[in-house]
Amino acid sequence: MTRLRVALTGGIGSGKSTVAECFAGLGVPVIDADIIARELVLPGRPALAEITAEFGPRILTAEGTLDRDALRRRVFADASARKRLEAILHPLIRDEMKAQATRLTAPYALLVIPLLFETGQQNIADRILVVDLPEVLQLERVQARSGLAPDEVERIIASQTTRDVRVAGADDLIDNSGDPTTIRPQVERLHALYLRLAAKHPAA
Repeated sequence: MTRLRVALTGGIGSGKSTVAECFAGLGVPVIDADIIARELVLPGRPALAEITAEFGPRILTAEGTLDRDALRRRVFADASARKRLEAILHPLIRDEMKAQATRLTAPYALLVIPLLFETGQQNIADRILVVDLPEVLQLERVQARSGLAPDEVERIIASQTTRDVRVAGADDLIDNSGDPTTIRPQVERLHALYLRLAAKHPAA
């Protein structure tokens, strides 16, 4: 069993995936909420049926799979729709993350939860690690990688909790405002810290 659970979060475009890959490269088990979410909405899974019943068949492709772009546009344009989607998915994601963490045998595990603060899941972990950068850099990086229009990126950022809230709620921070080469040393420092903390922590 893992002795320590570290929740990794940050706003869109903050570099969570890069940070998670660095931890994985050090042998740390990574449990990613986004990967679980994609698995939960595969054809035949109950979550897809619930989402279709809630939002209608227009959020499906001709092949019967979830049209992620259509659903994203819908929920980011309508806060109530986003809350209804979260009510379906987030309890399922949380339960699966806990189940996977329980099955692991490692000093600690990294739980990647992009909407950690937005969904009030801080108590799922023993420590919270936030990847931080200024909002202007978020905008630039999301546009560069996704091709989304600036106003669409701004709506997504506005739908998430503020940078100040994330930083205030963090136990640890990774600064991703500079060169990508600065990430690895920060991860290695935190890895050493988490190993020390895990050695003192009772098995979860």
